[in-house]
Amino acid sequence: MLIYFSVENFRSIRNDITLSLVAGPGNEYSRSNIMHSPRGIRNTEKFRILKSAVIYGPNASGKSNLINAIATMKHIVVVSALHYGKLPITPFRLNNETANAPSTFEVMFLFNGVRYQYGFSATEEVIHEEWLYAYPNNRAQTWFERIKKPDTSDSPVYEYKFGSNLSGNKKLWKDSTRSNALFLTTAVQLNSEQLQPIITWFTERLHVFGDSQIPVKTIRYLTSHKHQEVLEFLKNADFAISDVAIEVNDSADDNRLKRNLLDFKPTLAQESPTEKYRLITYHMSDTGERIEFDLSEESDGTIRMFEFAGLFLSALEQKQVLVIDELHAHLHPLLAEQLVSIFHKNEISHDYAQLVCATHETSLLNTELFRRDQIWFCERSRDQSTELYPLTKFMPRKEIKNLENSYLGGRYGAVPSLTKDMFFR
Repeated sequence: MLIYFSVENFRSIRNDITLSLVAGPGNEYSRSNIMHSPRGIRNTEKFRILKSAVIYGPNASGKSNLINAIATMKHIVVVSALHYGKLPITPFRLNNETANAPSTFEVMFLFNGVRYQYGFSATEEVIHEEWLYAYPNNRAQTWFERIKKPDTSDSPVYEYKFGSNLSGNKKLWKDSTRSNALFLTTAVQLNSEQLQPIITWFTERLHVFGDSQIPVKTIRYLTSHKHQEVLEFLKNADFAISDVAIEVNDSADDNRLKRNLLDFKPTLAQESPTEKYRLITYHMSDTGERIEFDLSEESDGTIRMFEFAGLFLSALEQKQVLVIDELHAHLHPLLAEQLVSIFHKNEISHDYAQLVCATHETSLLNTELFRRDQIWFCERSRDQSTELYPLTKFMPRKEIKNLENSYLGGRYGAVPSLTKDMFFR
């Protein structure tokens, strides 16, 4: 489960901001919207973690940059040991000091009964710092700290501090870590079993989805004995779809061959699914005939839900943290609300699945769906940097059910400042 994510000096984010999923005081929806840490961990009462968080704000306020920061951290963690080029880091460029300073990323999460706090700071050329602390049984342990020595930019030199609880060939890992690679990733590449869970959490438990991505996860579901689950997901969204299928491009004879979805298990690998597969939906005509459509002929909302099918099913089944930008895009407000509420239903969202999303859909702003500590706002400050703050900063009264009017009226900030005659000057 994700506990918090922090980032500093990345794109529009200048100062350190933290998105926390730690539940505040209060028992609102404690059985539906809050997760508790597993048994066997001491001081479990300290671990009341929210199942979801929603982020609001005007265009260009930094919502997408916050989500992009999560994606960037994951990308660097996963590939830095094998990637020899520049790191995908862009600092806040509207200030002379930050333009040349490193960006900082930190995450705290609970995985397999152990709480981890991991982070690093880096420019696109060099890792400046890196650290990992673990909390078995809620007791802090320093596993490693890595700091670049000053004035060693041309040929970076690092100081390492290893805790006694980190086992393995630390000298080999240290000597093998490049200046533009993470020690964590390098050590796991060199068979550190103790550090493997951190990489596993990033690769298997954290999924970040941007707008209009290739629906790889849904294709995998359709081709791995889970065709019915995808179909039910789409039917429940009221799209009048009677069936879905995949048509496969057989490169051997250049013919498209329809395969039984329950028997066919393709390897997606590096091949583009849009080139290898044609995605098909079926609707029933007024005479009861099954009519075939290419997915591209469907509405934008249907295509969006097809993309979401594998993502949501995977998140719920595999205890993932699902992060989505523009959740509302092409979807009816009631459908967007239903997608969020899935994570709040105990009979469905068990085993620590979480949803973090950014949206403009203000109809979701009500205390019948969210606790007040689940609602966050992004706002652009005077220096054009991103500020992030929770609704609890304003202490709205519990009896207020619908927060939409208060938000759109500017009570909580994070709304665009518009001029009424802006198009008629």
